[in-house]
Amino acid sequence: MGLGANLDHPRHGPPRQALTAALADLGGRGVVVRRVSPWYRTAPVPVSDQPWYVNAVAEVATDLSADRLLALLHAVEQAFDRVRSVPDAARVIDLDLLDFHGELAPGGPGKATLPHPRLEGRAFVLRPLADLAPEWRHPRTGASIGALLAALPDGQGIEPF
Repeated sequence: MGLGANLDHPRHGPPRQALTAALADLGGRGVVVRRVSPWYRTAPVPVSDQPWYVNAVAEVATDLSADRLLALLHAVEQAFDRVRSVPDAARVIDLDLLDFHGELAPGGPGKATLPHPRLEGRAFVLRPLADLAPEWRHPRTGASIGALLAALPDGQGIEPF
């Protein structure tokens, strides 16, 4: 799963603290957080004057289906006061289901789109994913994480947090 935020949370503090609290919240809801990538500071995509984000990727284990896990991620976002008003707006929390055992799913209302439809064009997803799972391959295309990173357009700012 992908984690990101670029606004301080009123109860949980700066983005990294809020995202760490969200991982703990997931743990309290039966999701086991197995590993978390290094944290990155990343420029907004698309480019804007928003504050930079804090991003990471986590490997989790659950007995839930992909659709139920996605619903749970949205419930945690809602519990953390995520407002979905404008696409690509600044946010206190963003939890994305990136991949689920290599499954392919077309999505739809209340359904997970797998893999995440925009992950291959985003350094803020691919770089931490490469740290966590360097052997990972895109389930639809078979492209390696290294090939996806090499194909990224220039200008996506990313640096260790």
